[in-house]
Amino acid sequence: MSQARSREPAALQPRSVKPAVVVAAVLGNAFEFFDFTVYGVFAVMIGRVFFPVESEFVQILLSLGTFGVGFLTRPLGSIVFGAYADRAGRKPAMMATIWLMAFGTGILGLTPSYAAIGLAAPLVIVVARMIQGFAAGGEVGAATAYLLEVAPEGRRGFFGGWQFASQGLAVAVGGLIGALLSASLTPAALQAWGWRVPFLLGILIAPVGGYIRMKLKETHVPPARPQSMSGIVANLAINHRAPMIAGCLLTMAGTISAYCLSNYMTTYAIRTLHLPTTVALSASLVSGLSMLIFSPIGGVLSDRIGRRPVIVLSRVLLLAATYPAFWLMTSHPSKWTLWAMVALLPGLNALGVAVSLVFIPESMPPAVRASGLAILYAVTVAVFGGSAQSVVTWLIGVTGDPIAPAYYVLVANLIALGAPFLLKETARGALMGNAAPRVPLAQRR
Repeated sequence: MSQARSREPAALQPRSVKPAVVVAAVLGNAFEFFDFTVYGVFAVMIGRVFFPVESEFVQILLSLGTFGVGFLTRPLGSIVFGAYADRAGRKPAMMATIWLMAFGTGILGLTPSYAAIGLAAPLVIVVARMIQGFAAGGEVGAATAYLLEVAPEGRRGFFGGWQFASQGLAVAVGGLIGALLSASLTPAALQAWGWRVPFLLGILIAPVGGYIRMKLKETHVPPARPQSMSGIVANLAINHRAPMIAGCLLTMAGTISAYCLSNYMTTYAIRTLHLPTTVALSASLVSGLSMLIFSPIGGVLSDRIGRRPVIVLSRVLLLAATYPAFWLMTSHPSKWTLWAMVALLPGLNALGVAVSLVFIPESMPPAVRASGLAILYAVTVAVFGGSAQSVVTWLIGVTGDPIAPAYYVLVANLIALGAPFLLKETARGALMGNAAPRVPLAQRR
């Protein structure tokens, strides 16, 4: 055993890793992304409740625009919580974000309609979305860093792949709840109060997720002299430009693909394909299950053949399949073509995104690992993820072409195709900078 390996924190040793540890980390992450997913699923109904304008097209744009507001505070949250995770540890950062997300979710689920309190209603919704975005901004960096640091060497791709799989779980659960509500309630009841049910369930994020994460052991030894937030940002900009640039490009392609091919499909199926609401809501369930299955598969493949080949394969397959899938779905709109499309394309995207979320932080030392991933992910998702559904809705409206979302996905993936070549392969190497003094027992509890 090498000296570096023997000096790793005890929590990082393979023999100490239990499946329950990974389950705990990804469940907390899934709980948080559940709330973002549910908003996308019920965007049409939320628009009717809080934005009572005459044009349904403008109504949906306002609702999706409010969805995008949550992404504006993500960068700030990524800096605050990412730096906190690198300075104080992964566990306290993950505990803080989960409580804050639950608070924002509670506000959103309990806010009266525009008819009840007027202009105050959409303003409160905007504040709730900003709180959710602030919390989610730091979640990805801390949770992913934790998964990589707890994983045995040679299996980091598989362990880290569960980060994006947890988002797939969130999409699947959100879609399942949406489909069940649609099937069991009348359209009037679903519009009046049924859409609030998943948000109220989301309040359980804090007690359930907080308890689960309280049991986790710390994996990061904070430095004796922690850097300030500005120091961490400067360090990333000066010394880690390659992973930051590559990460932004890969995240851009992944998030545009994810929101266009998964979250937006409920709205797309209702407005463009004119399918029943129950069928449209079930699309989120199918796409979520696809992400949940393909993410760990991508991680396992990357452990065996390398990170770069899997990411490139994912992008190439997505480029080849996107246009034909949209053409088939719009030419023959039915639940079968919709389900086939949202099973295939989000799965192909998940193969690459899951590995990207491993490849990027692997290329960074622990002192900036959580903050680096959190910042690049939050900024890129704020720009491209928060706007994706509004952009494709606008594209369809101005062009009249129902296949317009496919063009947006194709352009994003073409731009990102060369990003993996900016980084050195990390699949078979030790986690950068992971050698550290043994963590005292008291700090690991």
